[in-house]
Amino acid sequence: MNTRRHLLWTAGAGTAAVLAAGLFPRRAPAAASSEIFEVNHSDAEWRARLTPEQYNVLRREATERAGSSPLNREHRAGTFSCAGCGLALFSSKTKFDSGTGWPSFWQPLDQAVATRQDRSYGMVRTEAHCRRCGGHLGHVFNDGPPPTGLRYCMNGLSLTFTPQPA
Repeated sequence: MNTRRHLLWTAGAGTAAVLAAGLFPRRAPAAASSEIFEVNHSDAEWRARLTPEQYNVLRREATERAGSSPLNREHRAGTFSCAGCGLALFSSKTKFDSGTGWPSFWQPLDQAVATRQDRSYGMVRTEAHCRRCGGHLGHVFNDGPPPTGLRYCMNGLSLTFTPQPA
């Protein structure tokens, strides 16, 4: 026999699991933002340029599963760029292991990453996106290491990595 408490707990747990899995975008796509970006493509063009998973993260603001990105284990010298437009975003010199399951950096390259307030899920966070194409990258938190004290917690699907030539 289902009690009201059991029904509410089951519904809440199911909703949390779906959100945690990143199956649904949090809000309207970045492309629908009022901001104007240097690189613009139609929705169909973005879908053709990106894998379905990249499209969901970069254009629909979904979140990849924690620990799923090979970039978590990338420790070579090089540059992390936007998977949508190729803009260089982060130097490997600022990457650190945050223990969160997502590639993390304490500082972006100059003029690479823009931010805006994200009020989804009843929280107030700082969303990070590519300043050139508006692609969703992840979020910025105030719990990073010195010298900035910031943690740019990025979706690996939003990034590509180019190793520094030897």
